[in-house]
Amino acid sequence: MSGIETRCVQGGYTPGNGEPRQIPIIQSTTFKYDTSEDMGKLFDLQAEGYFYSRLQNPTCDTVAARICSLEGGSAAMLTGSGQAANFFAVFNIAGAGDHVVASSAIYGGTFNLFAVTMKKMGIDFTFVSPDCTEEELDAAFRPNTKALFGETIANPALCVLDIEMFAKAAHRHGVPLIVDNTFATPVNCRPFEWGADIVTHSTTKYMDGHGSAVGGCIVDSGRFDWDAYAEKYPGLTTPDESYHGIIYTRQFGREKAFITKATSQLMRDLGSVQSPQSAFLLGLGLESLHVRMERHCANAQAVAEFLSGHEKITWVRYCGLKGDPYYERARKYLPKGSCGVVSFGVRGGRKAAETFMKHLKIAAIETHVADARTCCLHPASATHRQMNDEELAAAGVSPDLVRLSVGLESLEDLITDLDQALSAV
Repeated sequence: MSGIETRCVQGGYTPGNGEPRQIPIIQSTTFKYDTSEDMGKLFDLQAEGYFYSRLQNPTCDTVAARICSLEGGSAAMLTGSGQAANFFAVFNIAGAGDHVVASSAIYGGTFNLFAVTMKKMGIDFTFVSPDCTEEELDAAFRPNTKALFGETIANPALCVLDIEMFAKAAHRHGVPLIVDNTFATPVNCRPFEWGADIVTHSTTKYMDGHGSAVGGCIVDSGRFDWDAYAEKYPGLTTPDESYHGIIYTRQFGREKAFITKATSQLMRDLGSVQSPQSAFLLGLGLESLHVRMERHCANAQAVAEFLSGHEKITWVRYCGLKGDPYYERARKYLPKGSCGVVSFGVRGGRKAAETFMKHLKIAAIETHVADARTCCLHPASATHRQMNDEELAAAGVSPDLVRLSVGLESLEDLITDLDQALSAV
């Protein structure tokens, strides 16, 4: 199947004669085998199958296969959250004493994960502007750099990453580019087509689409040649004594080595598993992803145009607007549309933004984004409140910034709601 629409609906699962038409929920912690020898082969990674749902589960793997198909990857795995996906994607190849370069304009939770928690684990991060020059980006790399990280559309600054430039820089320095593609989804952008090597998602957002289940996903392109930089990635290219000396690149090839290691090591030890029930709900959401994204983008474009002409709005960030700093870049990477999130500033600053949000009736104040219902957030007071002013500025988050996630409601109702709330400012 080649069409993205067909992959959304049927990718990853083809039932046989008399089998369930919908992906079955295998709600079981364990799986039965006839002999210890059979199970031993699974523990030694010498056979495919399931023995404990902390590592792998058939429902989760089926849904991961659908996302893998959507992104055009070679292997994928689900995680318990988007945070877990980003942590696993980096920690799978970087450890104490290593270094990672990342865009400064990323989700606040990811920034904290990198700058605080993983720093405590001995991994150093250098943050660069998503609008840096090639020279500035090259200067951020060190001999011990293991990865480059960015977001297709930054949350909530809505910067559009120059994926091709970042990918070329990563490859010049012999490291993979990891791209969080949550906001764009593979319906609107497939980072692998622009040189990215690994893609992550918070499936909690548009992929689920209904605010019903927290989850994450990692997809590997299968193209990065780990063996070409064997000394940098010994975890993939040298024997793993916790699995009887298995070498992942030799046993599973370039296409599956990364995901197999992340599953057999990190999921085994850290247990950030997505439940089969959540995976099932995610699978349902994926079936309508292509339809929903089109409507999200259409509504957001109209809302952005309305706000940009309103006297009580000082600025609007949405890459679909002509004149937006990322308009031309979005035409390259996001020709079908970007996402349903609009960021803007209310005249009068933080106090005015809070007053505006209190008077909204349809849009709810939530620590969430990217589902069917319109919601909004003041990031400086919520998702990014752990950052200082300098870090907020680097992330593109000003004190007056309001992040509006435009849902699937009537466009007329949405604009009427925004207008009446602004009249109270």
